[in-house]
Amino acid sequence: MTRRSVLMGGVVMAMGMASLSPANAQDAASRIVIGTTADVVNFNPLVGNSRSDTWVTNLMYPRLMQMTDKGSKDPYVATDWGYSEDGLTAWMDIRGDMTWNDGTPFTADDIVFTVTAVTTEKIGVTAGLIPSFVSATAVSPTRVEFTLSRPDSTFLTNIGFWMPIVPKHAFPEIGQVAAFANDKDWVSVGPFALTEVNAGQNYLLTAVDNYPLVEAGKATVDEVEFRVFPDVNAQALALRAGDLDLIANSLPAPIARTLQGQPGITLAQAPSLGWSHVLYNMTDEQLSKLEVRQALSHAVDYEAIRAIAMQGLATSTNSSAISPVLSYWADPEAKEYAFDPELSKKILTDAGYTDANGDGFFDGLEFSLLYEQSAADIANWAQIMKDGATKAGIKINLTGLERNTYLARGREKDFDIYAGNWAVMEEPAAYLGLAYRTGGFINYASISDPDLEKLIDEAQAATTPEAVKVPVQAAAKLISEKVYDNVLYYQTFQFAYNSDKWDGFVVQPSDLLSLVNPLSLASVKPKN
Repeated sequence: MTRRSVLMGGVVMAMGMASLSPANAQDAASRIVIGTTADVVNFNPLVGNSRSDTWVTNLMYPRLMQMTDKGSKDPYVATDWGYSEDGLTAWMDIRGDMTWNDGTPFTADDIVFTVTAVTTEKIGVTAGLIPSFVSATAVSPTRVEFTLSRPDSTFLTNIGFWMPIVPKHAFPEIGQVAAFANDKDWVSVGPFALTEVNAGQNYLLTAVDNYPLVEAGKATVDEVEFRVFPDVNAQALALRAGDLDLIANSLPAPIARTLQGQPGITLAQAPSLGWSHVLYNMTDEQLSKLEVRQALSHAVDYEAIRAIAMQGLATSTNSSAISPVLSYWADPEAKEYAFDPELSKKILTDAGYTDANGDGFFDGLEFSLLYEQSAADIANWAQIMKDGATKAGIKINLTGLERNTYLARGREKDFDIYAGNWAVMEEPAAYLGLAYRTGGFINYASISDPDLEKLIDEAQAATTPEAVKVPVQAAAKLISEKVYDNVLYYQTFQFAYNSDKWDGFVVQPSDLLSLVNPLSLASVKPKN
């Protein structure tokens, strides 16, 4: 395999934006206050899982590459990368002008330390994305070489985007990295350093003197404050009152409507690289049966979800685990499940299910649907899903939980039906393994299908996009046919800010990057 070309196209769209400085800020031109709905759970960026974890630690620990709106990767800390002809060696060049905030140079040794810790201790999503990794060597302060067990065309872009780099000199020895709380005396190299934590209230970060990844060499804003609110409704009220500059969470359509046209408030949009879906727990006796999953798939009013709950800000994925936004990978033959409750009833009746007591529900088909109660969009369509299932004779009970409990229940596979979304799913050969391989890091549904795994293995071992495409599309088709994942839609995210006093935000795709990415907050500046 030859050296991979590096996309040099613009990774981001610069947007003129602004925000209202809070009434109680010490310096109206130097602090931006951002609303979130959850505390930071992990300050260790390698184990953090929630959006708040990511938003805060992204400002402290860099990714090596940036994401484009089509899911490809552009240079950032990494300046160039590629593979050997046989695909068994990969290499990466990085900038040589970055320094940790304690004065220690940022070097290739930090990358070697991080990737070795991640793979040795099997930390987080990145470990699942790079099974081909064998070892890494810093051949110079600005160059890393990786030895791979097999050709893996997604290896470099996976570590480039998904793996934040941590300081070798400030973290514990490998074997103890995952357990490191990193909850004080932070050594970081982002545009901001974390200086104050008040759990349940706010998180304050201060601009560092040297951040060469922006033109000015330093963030223009002096401070970034993340302020915790109970829900997005409370954030919207604070934004209208001038107590908040920017809402980090994507806005449910009804809330976005209330803010549209308000004086000084503007809505920005960012494309999604993930999707919203429901997973069926394959360890459940009934949900493990294909006929039950098929019946459930035909009991969902997909158009109503997109038109009513999402107010038209959602597009069909054609019931495929490859979103049409990934135009190269998507299968043009994919078709969405038809909403047909009568077909659901026929499938179940043919499979031997009955309604012995005449209550309108098939015996033994009662499930709990787990969702995050602060995710208003999902809360809205969960009810639509329940109503559709009722028409099909399947009883669904809704269980809304606060975010961290909801995430824990998902990881522990403690649910019947799981309603949620994946924020960024941009490399099909990689994320199919994460989500659908036996033991995959986010295989919450406990799927185990040898035929599917064979296709995933073939895709991950391929060395060209053309060779990857065939098994990737075949895997997505199998997932759809077996209803291993009922993918409902991908959406256009909306974010609210006040456009009177700030300018220079940078929009990146997904609700995870949005307007709260490092480049954006390092670039924002007073409008006047």
